[in-house]
Amino acid sequence: MTALMKLRYTATAAIAVFGILAGAAQADELADIKAAGEINIGIFSDFPPFSSASADMSIKGYDVDVAQKIADGLGVKLNLVSVTGQNRIAYLNDDRVDLLMSVGYSKERAEVIDFAAPYAPYYIAVIGPAALKVTGKEDLADKTVAVNRGTLEDTSLTAVAPGSAAIQRFENYNSVIQAFISGQTQLMVVGNDVGAQVLARQDELKPEQKFQLLSSPSHIALRKGEEGLKKTVNDSVAAMIADGSLDASSKSWLKAPLNPENLKD
Repeated sequence: MTALMKLRYTATAAIAVFGILAGAAQADELADIKAAGEINIGIFSDFPPFSSASADMSIKGYDVDVAQKIADGLGVKLNLVSVTGQNRIAYLNDDRVDLLMSVGYSKERAEVIDFAAPYAPYYIAVIGPAALKVTGKEDLADKTVAVNRGTLEDTSLTAVAPGSAAIQRFENYNSVIQAFISGQTQLMVVGNDVGAQVLARQDELKPEQKFQLLSSPSHIALRKGEEGLKKTVNDSVAAMIADGSLDASSKSWLKAPLNPENLKD
């Protein structure tokens, strides 16, 4: 092989390698999802009415409706992955899930994950029995309060609670509710929709919403840099708002019509 032929061969090989690398660089999560024919979406499995086990043991709820619409729009199979407040960010960044449902926006989280469109109204409330006078954060002093560890509820409560407040952190929402109902704690901090179910069921305790800590619509989270997937999710949410399907899910699961104003940060 002459020197010129060697040079041409080397150049051709370099171009081929560059083409492979360029193709790999251009590949993104949206393309991977379509190629795999399935999407993995992380949800809380004990977060009614957003997601919880139904009578046939399948997971149903507002989040499941939205996740299914996203999967249907992509033409892929939906795989629901159970996550907790403690592991879900790691699951997302370790590629164990492609999207996360019910994620509240915060500047700290925005440093490590990205946020697609808000899709559900959500606010965090302090709930306690009617007999217990609590009107603001100052009244949390010397009170025991249950909260789900590692969630936006936890950070919101921790930010305002007086030093004498006894915050008891649990690993899931069921444990938070049980601690409150059983009297293990005097108060609990949960989202409005989780709290609404407790308010409706506990006649003897007569629980009520005391005050709000934070109003923050729920977002769909994804890994940073996935602009194609982000646009697809945003388009899916916009379509659900336009065709009324998100309003239908809100009426079915949240027991109220969807007010688009409640989807603004």
